[in-house]
Amino acid sequence: MTSPDFTRNRENFCYRHPDRQSFVLCQRCTRTICADCQTQAPVGVICPECMKADRKAQTPAQRRANRVWRASSGSSQPIATYAIIGITAVVGVLQVLLGPIVDRTLLFATPYLFPDMFAGGFTFQPWRLLTAMLVHSGIMHFALNMLALWMIGRSLEPLLGRWRFVALYLIGGLGGSVAMAVLDPGAATVGASGGVFALMGALLVIGRHIGANIRGILVILAINLAIGFIQTLNIAWQAHIGGAAVGALIELIFARTRKHSQRVVQILLLVALVVALLALAFLVSPMVIRGTL
Repeated sequence: MTSPDFTRNRENFCYRHPDRQSFVLCQRCTRTICADCQTQAPVGVICPECMKADRKAQTPAQRRANRVWRASSGSSQPIATYAIIGITAVVGVLQVLLGPIVDRTLLFATPYLFPDMFAGGFTFQPWRLLTAMLVHSGIMHFALNMLALWMIGRSLEPLLGRWRFVALYLIGGLGGSVAMAVLDPGAATVGASGGVFALMGALLVIGRHIGANIRGILVILAINLAIGFIQTLNIAWQAHIGGAAVGALIELIFARTRKHSQRVVQILLLVALVVALLALAFLVSPMVIRGTL
């Protein structure tokens, strides 16, 4: 490609480096750009001028989110996400090998919070509020929850940081169990849905906070919540709603206390949220139980 006509056509060369041949166009202004001038965009590549214009158009919240993302995504792997999936998978294997004994040991049911109100030999075992997240009702239940955790966790954990992500997942799972205790105290529940929906609720708040288009997240969340009301599927919609609501609240706490100087305030607010959830379970559930017995 060295004919005089080709050489005279400046569109065959980078507009910033006239000596560099290229056939790649900026997706915004359609000017020719070489490899050194290309910046990856959601679709195709853009030139430096268009990149500068994009950055100027960003809101302060978007710029802060991008800085956090670049700082964390390059050095942090979603180790906590993989660890949670691994631990849950080990429990899943034990379910297959040992049978119903694993379910009976780890599932959550409200009588384990109030054994004196029920017959049947229940003992006080409040840790089941969290251990229920480790067991599932079948392979499909396990696979769907872990797939959602993997897909969301790979992006959300580097953005929040490992320990915030773990706190979000566990407190969200607690919120799902508390919702079951309050809204349906007669039912037992298993599954990581409370934690997974907490991640979805957090994503919704993050998207709203940085000014992103949150319609896609809203649609996915609405569809998953609606599926829970299909009675034939026997899904604990209460845990879904509880997890999503608690996850959104936790992300609001993170967003309002993101400065390093506010770390203690952030921890205290999370502790207060856990205390409030436990108080809800132990104070409201008895009233619901007495009304249904």
